[in-house]
Amino acid sequence: MKKLIILCCAAGLLFSSCNKQLDLEPRQTISDEVVFTNDANIKKALTGAYDALSSGYLLGGEFLLYSELQAADGEISWVGTYNQPREIFNKTILTNNSYVRDTWTEAYSTINICNNIIAAIDKVNEDDRDRVMGEALFIRGITYFNLITFYAKPYSHGNTTEAESGVPLVLTPTTGINEESYVSRNTVEEVYAKIIEDLSTAESLLPDENDVFATNIAAAGFLSRAYLQMEKYPEALTAVNTAFDDADGSKSLNSNYADAFNNESMTKEDIFIIAVNSQDGANDMHLFWSTGADGARDGDVEINQKHLNLYEAGDERLDLFYTGAGAVRSGKWKQRYKNLSIMRLAELYLTRAECNFRLASAEGATVLSDVSTVRSRVGLTTIAGDIDLSFILKERKLELAHEGQAIQDAKRLKKTIDAFPFNDNKLVFPIPLREMNANPNLKQNPGYGG
Repeated sequence: MKKLIILCCAAGLLFSSCNKQLDLEPRQTISDEVVFTNDANIKKALTGAYDALSSGYLLGGEFLLYSELQAADGEISWVGTYNQPREIFNKTILTNNSYVRDTWTEAYSTINICNNIIAAIDKVNEDDRDRVMGEALFIRGITYFNLITFYAKPYSHGNTTEAESGVPLVLTPTTGINEESYVSRNTVEEVYAKIIEDLSTAESLLPDENDVFATNIAAAGFLSRAYLQMEKYPEALTAVNTAFDDADGSKSLNSNYADAFNNESMTKEDIFIIAVNSQDGANDMHLFWSTGADGARDGDVEINQKHLNLYEAGDERLDLFYTGAGAVRSGKWKQRYKNLSIMRLAELYLTRAECNFRLASAEGATVLSDVSTVRSRVGLTTIAGDIDLSFILKERKLELAHEGQAIQDAKRLKKTIDAFPFNDNKLVFPIPLREMNANPNLKQNPGYGG
């Protein structure tokens, strides 16, 4: 019998990937009424949502890898033996690509956990209710942001209200398979509107300190990312300044660029991380980007000279590249059991600089001040007369190189990538074949049949 994988998360299946956090035996038919009836279980479910988000198929690696492979444009090469990433790198993705399939499935599983938490939020202790609600909305919002990034045309393509152009918006708990499970795709506009709503509400509910978990600073930071993709620069500027206001001086760049990576604990530069240690957490970026140092195997991604030529002489970011066996690799992910930094303060400085430049404003700080803050850390000086939009965007590209934002920036800036225009069908993932076979209401992306 066909299984609708997109929404296969009946409550027992919902927690099969995170049952160690819930201390429940994974069963095929645990009702949501049983699981979500008290404060303790809902908080365990929230831990499960973070666990799902940190999966190797999501922010534990693949979401970041996909972005870099899609936007490679001769600056990196995939040299690994895994064929699924090679298809993404070559822009020849098949509809049965297991990475594309499993990322979709894991993303909707994560969303369903959040939906269950949101639906049962009145069972949470009143003192913690806002925080738990904010965290669930944050996780759902950034998961939808990544889904729309890869499985739909970019916002900058236009036609954002075209029917079934986005991904399905599933906003209520799914506990079984029935006719209501056979969802259709929403428009790109509708998906972005929900992302903005989730992250805006999350920002208003979350605290500014929350250990390694979501904060109001992180919610505002991701909100600025979403607005950048929509080319809504006034709104992106407001969001990023909200992040700075929420931080209230508690965040600062690490003294050395290399200190922003491979950390055991959250640093003052980190806005949001995936916590990793030898017992828990995924760091698939190490798997794919390993330098071969410390006894590790050589990674699957090599850095090409085209990328290295972009750096100025004396740029200390060059020190984080390692040469071995005739290849250059990034050292940002060289240690397996260290945290993945998903958003850093440096990004917020550069987002604010870009928005202020585009708007001819100086809200929060001057463009020169923000750009200089980032560049001075890596040993570079900045002359006001040198700063134009291309200068700022290049600085963003180099500062955030290989951290999983390449395709987002390339598409919003309407770049040509490996001879493909930014809105080419080959720069969009297919809806997985298994989902298409199971759900008659799903419409396939152009170029993949169906």
